[in-house]
Amino acid sequence: MTEKELFGLAVKASEKAYCKYSGFSVGAALLTSDGKVFTGCNIENASYSLTVCAERTAIFKAVSEGYADFACIAIAGSAGGDFSAPCYPCGACLQVMSEFCGGDFKIILADGVHTLDELMPKRFSL
Repeated sequence: MTEKELFGLAVKASEKAYCKYSGFSVGAALLTSDGKVFTGCNIENASYSLTVCAERTAIFKAVSEGYADFACIAIAGSAGGDFSAPCYPCGACLQVMSEFCGGDFKIILADGVHTLDELMPKRFSL
């Protein structure tokens, strides 16, 4: 699967976002090392701290299905349907990624491919 195709799946996943508070929909498409794709969207809550990001939704879906070896993730976000600006993952999502992925893990955004090391060089670890 190409990076562009995976990003397209992230855009499609954003269509399912529950974002009635922020109006900002986010989708993520997570590719496992063996080629399976798990998607996720952001799910907001009136008690904002209970909101879950698209990236964590996709990762938690994968892990709950027995997958924990990931190749890359694509993330797309928009308030009006224009996904040309990058939607960077938050620190919580980056920390969850670091639980399962190495520093060279690829994060595909609208502005190109980044690594986990680039976006979060200092992470908590065992």
